[in-house]
Amino acid sequence: MNRINPIKLPNSKWTAVKPLKREKHFLVSQVKFDEDGTVMSCKLEAVLSRKEYPIDWTELKDSDKWLQGWK
Repeated sequence: MNRINPIKLPNSKWTAVKPLKREKHFLVSQVKFDEDGTVMSCKLEAVLSRKEYPIDWTELKDSDKWLQGWK
């Protein structure tokens, strides 16, 4: 289980445990917060292809799917 501080999400680096379409390394490119500081939306950007993917930020806590940093 990865521990994540939502405030530190922007520009954080992530590695997919099971890459798809050669996309393994990602950056959190956009995070939107509501007025209470709760994360409303999050986007990952693939480093290789520059494609953006919306993601539920709580999925990044699953260490079976995501590793913090670029490994």
